[in-house]
Amino acid sequence: MTKYEMRKNMKKWKDMNSTFIKSCYNNSMTIEITHQVGLGKVHDDALKIRKAVFVAEQGVSLVDEIDTPSNEESARHFVAYVDGTLAATARALEEEPGVWHIQRVATLYPLRGKGLGANLIAFIENTATNYDIHTLYLGAQIQAKGFYERLGFSSYGDEFLDAGIWHVHMKKSC
Repeated sequence: MTKYEMRKNMKKWKDMNSTFIKSCYNNSMTIEITHQVGLGKVHDDALKIRKAVFVAEQGVSLVDEIDTPSNEESARHFVAYVDGTLAATARALEEEPGVWHIQRVATLYPLRGKGLGANLIAFIENTATNYDIHTLYLGAQIQAKGFYERLGFSSYGDEFLDAGIWHVHMKKSC
């Protein structure tokens, strides 16, 4: 299935079950993406991935990674599972009407390069349109800038340092 076909099929999902199940890569991998607002199982799973990627791999302090309780409680947390196992995560905060700030995008090391990040971002875009969100923006780590550009994001402004890692602002209309 091409990315276009996948995206077309995703548009059909109207977020009723808040889950998207996709079988891909010659049916060798099943991806399930789900989300929830606030604390609970999805948030707990997201934290496991964030701690593995940002804290253990990249050396970000736990204090910097675990945000203010109000952000953790109000964010929409997304988690992708591959064959029922934790794989990738992101979260979205509506910091102004119609705009989601995408943060904490991470894929566990063994599953990188398999299209999970693109599937996750496409799911977030689809979900955003169901909540009258018209713009997504994020602070991309410099090494991920090309990934986001391939997904249609454009960079703007100066590079900035966040948790000791260089980032660039990027945005996209939904």
